[in-house]
Amino acid sequence: MNLLQRIDRWGETHHPIWIDGLRIVLGLILMWKGIQFVGNIDLLKARIDEQPFLTVLSFWLAHIIVFAHIAGGLLIAMGLLTRVGILANIPILFGAVFFVNTPVNLFAVHSEMILSVIVLCALIFFLVEGSGRFSVDEYMRRHPEKAPGTN
Repeated sequence: MNLLQRIDRWGETHHPIWIDGLRIVLGLILMWKGIQFVGNIDLLKARIDEQPFLTVLSFWLAHIIVFAHIAGGLLIAMGLLTRVGILANIPILFGAVFFVNTPVNLFAVHSEMILSVIVLCALIFFLVEGSGRFSVDEYMRRHPEKAPGTN
């Protein structure tokens, strides 16, 4: 048994229920931010345009960010393909922490730097931890006979 399998097995046996609630809240926060970006897509594109190396891609990046937040947040909240949703959002949050939200804004009144750091840390945590007991992934793992496409 390799290291990743041992970590996964340990996570399955030592998984408190409140962590599933935290995963659901994380997914809802990402979906909320994605919906917020839909309403302010021009502002999001303007923020991306401020970065000197991304000005050509601002239209596409804005739409990718919105899709990753909404779809990935839904996957994370449901516990369905959790790690896929997390992997879609980690680069976005990494960019938000290190490129968009500068350290100067850390203690500003309306700073989103703290929220970005907390969400990035939570994404990394759930990348290792997985979806947990109360998830679609776990239900499908325990009931393989009810999987789609089986008779």
